Formats: sequence, C-alpha cells, structure tokens
Amino acid sequence: MGAIDDEILRGAADDAKEVAFIQNYMGVENRELFSEEDIYYCLDVLLEYLDKLNDNADEEGYIDIDTEEIAKHIQKKAKKEGMGPYELDALILLIDAELEYNEQLPEE
Repeated sequence: MGAIDDEILRGAADDAKEVAFIQNYMGVENRELFSEEDIYYCLDVLLEYLDKLNDNADEEGYIDIDTEEIAKHIQKKAKKEGMGPYELDALILLIDAELEYNEQLPEE
C-alpha cells in the first residue's frame, strides 16, 4: 500500500472513532435519532458552518459558537437537500458531542 492509501485508511478510522464517540455521548436513548450517514452529513454541514465562522474570528482567533443557531442552519440545509428531518434538540446534542470530541483531541 502506498502512503496515500495509508492516509485514507487512517482518516476513515479517525472518522469512525469520531462517530462512535458521538453515538456514545448521545446515549442509548438517543442513538436511533441519527444513522451513521446522518451523523456524517450533519458533521459536514457543521464543519462548513464553522469554517465560515472562522473567517469572522476576532483578533485573538475566537469565534462565538451558538449551538442553536448552528442546529437551525443544519435543519434548513438538510430540508433543502432532502436529508432528515432532524429535531432541533437532537441536533444540539450532536453538536455538543462534536465539540466535546474536538476538545479531547491533542493539540497540534
């Protein structure tokens, strides 16, 4: 296997760990709210949104994250793209899980 193949496999393994973390964070009672495909979709939309927020970061690099606003954005985009529907509270929980996951990652 080449270096690119190894990197792709590592990325897929990291993604799987992230999804597993989110599912565990959300708990058994909420696990049925999102399939793995739903989680990947919501994470993609979330990351696009956060990238836009990063463009407007303050001088120290901080951004204001409003999870309800992000959840509403995901709901709106998902509706346009034929995904979901996702409940607002469930999306907020998913966003909280993703933010917690990223807090636990080692800093680069």
